[in-house]
Amino acid sequence: MKIALVHDYLTQRGGAERVFELLCKRYPEADIFTSLYDSQKTIDLGERIINTTFLQKIPGAAKHFRLMAPLYFPAFRALNLQDYDLIISSSTSFAKAVRKKPQARHICFCHNVTRFLWDTETYLREYGDYRYFAPLIEKIFQMMRNVDLKYSQEPDLYIANSSVVARRIQKIYGKQAIVINYPIDTSNFVFSDTKEEYYLASARMISYKRLDIIVEAFNWLGWHLLISGDGPELERLKSKALGNIEFLGHVSDGKRKDLFSRAKSIIVAALEDYGLVPVEANASGTPVIAYGAGGVLDTQIPGQTGVFFKRQTPDSLQAALLEAKGISWNYEKIRNHAVNNFSEQAFFSKVEQIIDQSGEMHHSFV
Repeated sequence: MKIALVHDYLTQRGGAERVFELLCKRYPEADIFTSLYDSQKTIDLGERIINTTFLQKIPGAAKHFRLMAPLYFPAFRALNLQDYDLIISSSTSFAKAVRKKPQARHICFCHNVTRFLWDTETYLREYGDYRYFAPLIEKIFQMMRNVDLKYSQEPDLYIANSSVVARRIQKIYGKQAIVINYPIDTSNFVFSDTKEEYYLASARMISYKRLDIIVEAFNWLGWHLLISGDGPELERLKSKALGNIEFLGHVSDGKRKDLFSRAKSIIVAALEDYGLVPVEANASGTPVIAYGAGGVLDTQIPGQTGVFFKRQTPDSLQAALLEAKGISWNYEKIRNHAVNNFSEQAFFSKVEQIIDQSGEMHHSFV
C-alpha cells in the first residue's frame, strides 16, 4: 500500500506539527507533501524528501505564509497524488483539499476547522495589523468559506483530536468525526516526584493563550512563575509583570523537559481545542491548572491530574491555584495517566484499528 502524508505547511513547530512528526516516524516509507517547507523553523524530518507546491517558489512565502491564504487551496488541488492508495492529511485548514484516485482512501486528522475563516474575529484580533484591511479580507474570506465547505467533503474519514473539534466538524462541515486524543512521545519527558518552588506557563505569546490572566494572578499572589515561549505579546506582558515573574523566551527541548518535570504545576489559561501541554505536563508527573473548557475536559481528571478554574479571570485562576496548593498530589499516578492514555502506542493502536475498519468499509462500496 502506497501512503502519502500531507500537512498544511511546515513553517513552524506547534502541536499540529508534532503530531505530523509522529505520523512521519510511524510511516517511514510514506511520501511527504506540504505547501511550504522551512527546515529551520519546523520539525526535524531527517533525510526525508519533502514535496512542496508552487508556493515554495514564491520569494518570502515561507516566512509570510499567512499572507498566502487565498493560494493554498489551488496549491493543494494541483498536487498529483494519483499513485497513492492511502492519503493521511494533517490539517487545520487546507491539506484536506487534496485529490485522490477513486479507489484510494483519504483519512484527515483535523486539528480544527479552518479557524481564520470560521472564527475570523478572533483571528483578526490576534494579528492586529490585519484589522485595517478587515472589509477587504471579509470579502475574500467569504469566497474562501464556500471553497472550504466544498473541499471539506474530500476526506473519507475525519479523526478529531477532541470532542470539541468533532462537534465543530459536524456543525460546520456536516461530517462525523471519530475522536482519538492525540499522543505525545512519553519518552521525551522526564518523571520527577520532587517539585521545586515555581510554577510554569509554556505557550506562544499570542492573545488567545491568555497569558495576561496568568501574569495578573501571579502579580497578586507573589509566587514564583516562569514563562517560556515568545511571540508578539512578549513586551506587553513583560511591562505588566512584577519581579516574581521570569520570562525565559524560547527554550531548548532539553530545558523544556527539565522545567516541566520540576514545576509545582503547569498553568494553561487558553481555551484550547485539544492542547498538548497539559498531557506533556502529566507525562512529567506534574499536575495542571487549566481553564476548564475545551480539550482539557478530555485529558484531565479534576483532583487527580489537575484543577480547573471556571472563568478566564485572574480571580478564578487564583482560587484554583490555592485549591491545588492544598492537594497531596500522587505524581506517579499523574505520570501513569499520561502513559496509559496518551502514549504513541495507545494512539496508534486506535488509529490502525480505524484504518483497517475504514478499509474494509471502503472496499465494500467500491
